Amino acid sequence: MTVRPFERIVAEYGPAVLRVCRAVAGAADAEDAWSETFLAALQAYPDLPAGANVEAWLVTIAHRKAIDVHRARARRAVTVEHLPERPAPPPVRPEDRDGDLWAALAALPGKQRRTVAYHYLGGLPYAEVAAILGGTAEAARRAAADGIRTLRATYPATPGGDDR
Repeated sequence: MTVRPFERIVAEYGPAVLRVCRAVAGAADAEDAWSETFLAALQAYPDLPAGANVEAWLVTIAHRKAIDVHRARARRAVTVEHLPERPAPPPVRPEDRDGDLWAALAALPGKQRRTVAYHYLGGLPYAEVAAILGGTAEAARRAAADGIRTLRATYPATPGGDDR
């Protein structure tokens, strides 16, 4: 069996991995986590078994790297010459168009947020989500259902809040 070039792996699974990183680590740390994920995956890719689920493997790496990047950023001190009188609002980037959705997702409890991210954004079945987070597939299904119910209640589908 021939091994697929790693560039194709990145092209195929990169967007899903970025969504997972963004959901777990937040918008500010997502790109760093994404890069770290694929650097680690590149190093381990030659040893990946032939029948392995590449997407699940990448999401597992992304999960760990997102947590690592988030922890590393929290440990770093931010130095400034003068403290502002009021905190400045974060800059709005073009790719943050769905900021309200990401904020609603970030407001979910940790397990619900990660379960929704891995299942709905990463495309993993509940059994694999349970393997990543610990617990059973039924518990993962329940956490995802609770998270989606909360998102439906807190995030409007249309600007007026009308779901039709």
